[in-house]
Amino acid sequence: MAGIRLMAIWLLAYHLYHYAQREINIAKENARLAIIAKDAQLNSLAAQLNPHFLFNSLNNIKALVIENPKSARRAIDLLSDLLRTSLYSGEVLLTTLKDELALVKDYFELEKLRFEERLQFCIDADDRLDNTLILRFSIQTLAENAIKHGIAKQKNGGLISIKIIELGGFISISVQNPGEFNIDASAEGLGIKNLTERLLLQYKGEAKFDIIHGTGGNVSSTILIPRA
Repeated sequence: MAGIRLMAIWLLAYHLYHYAQREINIAKENARLAIIAKDAQLNSLAAQLNPHFLFNSLNNIKALVIENPKSARRAIDLLSDLLRTSLYSGEVLLTTLKDELALVKDYFELEKLRFEERLQFCIDADDRLDNTLILRFSIQTLAENAIKHGIAKQKNGGLISIKIIELGGFISISVQNPGEFNIDASAEGLGIKNLTERLLLQYKGEAKFDIIHGTGGNVSSTILIPRA
């Protein structure tokens, strides 16, 4: 009887072990598939921004060709640089804050050729955050939105202010521009919708994004991402 009990215990332990191993392997496989699915979705969302960004830039140049051929030539040079740094980065999902801001500055210069003195911008970023990794096109998307829904709709234009600081374990990226926040119009925009989805996927719900009316008739867009 002792031998039978021992054998039964051994068989039970054997089956429990293999059952546990199978469950662990299933959990690992499900996690791997989830990561693959997330990466595929992020790559797809990032790929959407390339033509979106390119078409917007080409439209800017089109507006300059007749009105100001010299500025149009300069805009083409800027676009060439923008393409080199943005479209040819493959499937890279993250970039350093320094590189993202370089892209934004080139974009602002391109837009300034069209808006001239109507567009003013100020970028205040903590140098210690230069190598912090953030989503590609995240600040660029907010800058583009600030011009499209802010500067372009103001007779006298205005100032776009970008401020980036570390705040309570988060990186705070704030873009402020003149204008009004139209919830319905913003909800339909590819850039903002895309950015919201990418933040959710990349940071697993820990990042925050908000657009609110600020003071003095300004709109403030803020991204909070956890500091790695």
